[in-house]
Formats: sequence, structure tokens, C-alpha cells
Amino acid sequence: MMKWAVVLCALVAFAECLHKVPLIKGKTVREKMMEKGLWNEYRKQFPYNPMSKFVQGGNEAMTNDADLSYYGVISIGTPPQSFSVIFDTGSSNLWVPSVYCSSQACQNHKEFNPQQSSTYKYAGQSLSIQYGTGSMTGILAYDTVEVGGITVSQQIFGLSETEAPFMANMVADGILGLAFPSISSSGATPVFDNMMSQNLVPEDVFSVYLSGGGQSGSVVVFGGIDSNYYSGQLTYIPLTSETYWQIRMDSVTINGNVVACSGGCQAIIDTGTSQIVGPNSDIANMNSWVGASTNQYGEAVVNCQSLGNMPEVTFTLNGNAFTIPASAYVSQSSYGCSTGFGNGGSSQLWILGDVFIRQFYAVFDRQNRQVGLAPVA
Repeated sequence: MMKWAVVLCALVAFAECLHKVPLIKGKTVREKMMEKGLWNEYRKQFPYNPMSKFVQGGNEAMTNDADLSYYGVISIGTPPQSFSVIFDTGSSNLWVPSVYCSSQACQNHKEFNPQQSSTYKYAGQSLSIQYGTGSMTGILAYDTVEVGGITVSQQIFGLSETEAPFMANMVADGILGLAFPSISSSGATPVFDNMMSQNLVPEDVFSVYLSGGGQSGSVVVFGGIDSNYYSGQLTYIPLTSETYWQIRMDSVTINGNVVACSGGCQAIIDTGTSQIVGPNSDIANMNSWVGASTNQYGEAVVNCQSLGNMPEVTFTLNGNAFTIPASAYVSQSSYGCSTGFGNGGSSQLWILGDVFIRQFYAVFDRQNRQVGLAPVA
């Protein structure tokens, strides 16, 4: 069991308390299912639809890419019950499995038991969230939630009663959404909003560092910015919508040529999606420019020996260029090499997921309604 620590950091002329949640990167769902010989059949039966999380409706839709594997530990209840959760800036709800759940995914994970918490209170509401490969349903309740040394009282959260089959193969138990209240399913107040309203953080910001190559050290910092994780200066980009962490993207270029997002588009900075996702035609063009071909499962594969000769890709965000090398957008495994550029259907909305975020320390600034990015140290 991982223990939480509060890390004290000097901020300008006085000491502020920054709360760091270490994230763990384990084997991806894809790797585990491949080892069991289940991946190819699963992908045929449940095609991945990353854009489903951005479909607006009565309930907030979200997805969890089958390759996502960053998670941290939180606790819920009195005495505390611990759960691993994905910190997702592309959604706004907190939910974990419960003892009321009959799905296999719940049997493979820790389950919250309300009868063991003296501070639990049923909210009298249901919860339903659509995934790209299924859905979760459950109920809403209130309880004490602890995240990285911060204790949030009366936090509303979901207790799952059913979960999509692919969750059975994931390491994380649930999801902790870090987007805006406006997209929260059933109107549930997000965890970070309660941190702000209960004056539990020194600043209305949180920041994220995602390590690469399976290395440890990934972290979410609630209430501040840790300059140890980045080099140079932070570049701030204003939000174009207070729903997701949405910003303007001007173009995507390779070798000085505009290959996608011609004339501008909208993009989401999303820790809850592993790939960089865009419209099918744009993604096909990007994959063509980097020399990728499509295999029988619709994946963009490249020759692993060509990695050193593949071009950089530049994303221009509100007039600022952010460039990632081939080593960042190509993933290597015992099964070969593939790009991290995923099809998003006909939607013009882009998702800059973990493939992008691993290259840049990301600051999510609620007070000034902006996202800050700087190269990782």
C-alpha cells in the first residue's frame, strides 16, 4: 500500500503547502490482454472510440483509452478505504467500484463498502457515464475523500453498480475527474472544486508531470507548481471553453508543412486519453508523413528500425510552437512499433493526450482560466 506524503515547497517569499499525489505507471491493458491472447478479438468486438467522451448529452460521456495506465491512490470514508484512480482532466466525476456492483470488473478491484464508513451519506441520485467501450452505472453519495494529504469533507462521488468489461483488465479501480463542473454527470461537484471552496489549496491550480518509458516519478500537484519538473519558462494558453481544458490549436506541422488542423481547430489537454487524437483525415495524413501504414486492426505501425529517421511533429497552440520527437509519438513493444496518433472520427475536436503531455509539464489554472506548458526537465 502506497503511503501519502505532504511535500513542503518554498513559493516566492513564503512557504506554501503543495500536495503531491505520486502516480504509478504499470503494464497497459493492451499488454496484459496481449499476453493472454485476448487483445485482437477484444478490439474487433469493442472498437475504440476516443471521441465518445466529448459527446454532450443528458449524462457526461467519457472514455478511458485501453492503453492508459497512470494512476494514484486516494482514500474514501472513515476509517479510510483506499482506491487507485486515474486522474482525468477530460472528465469531472469521481467514482469507484462498490460492494453493490455485480460486474466482473468490480470483483477484480477494491470495492467501497458504505457500511464500514461512519461519515457516509447516500445522495439519493443515480449516475450513468458512457465509455467508448461500454459504460458504468451506479449511485451517488457523500463522504470524506483524501487526496495527496488533502482531506475533502462531504465530497460527492459515484459508487459503481455495473462496469464495462474492459475495466476488469485495468489496474486502476476508478476515475477522479479534474475538468469543470459544467460537464459533471448528474451535476456532481468535482473534487478540485471542493478543494477550492473549502480553502484547502493555496492556489486554484494543479499541475501534472507524466514520466515516460515506464519510469516512476509521475505526479499531480494540487495547489501549486513545482519548477523541479520543467525547464525554461511556462507558456500560458487561454481557455476557449470552461468545460474541458480546451484551447485553440493553430496547426500541426511536419518539416515546415501544415499536415493537420489547417486554418485552426480546438484541442483538449487530456490526461485521461493516452494518444493524440484528431479527425480521421488529418490523422491519416500525419501517419502518412511519418511513414506509418495501417495494419489489419486499424493501428498505424512503423518499422522500429526507422525511428531515428522519423520527423518531429509541431503543434502550434495559440501562436506558440510545441514540438515532439519521434521517440515521443512512437511506442515500442515486443509486438512492434506504432504511432500515438489515433482516429477521432469526423469530429474536429482534437485530444492532446499522454503522448503529448509526457513532453510538457502541464499547469491547469482555474483562477486565470488558462493552461501552462513547459518542456519537462
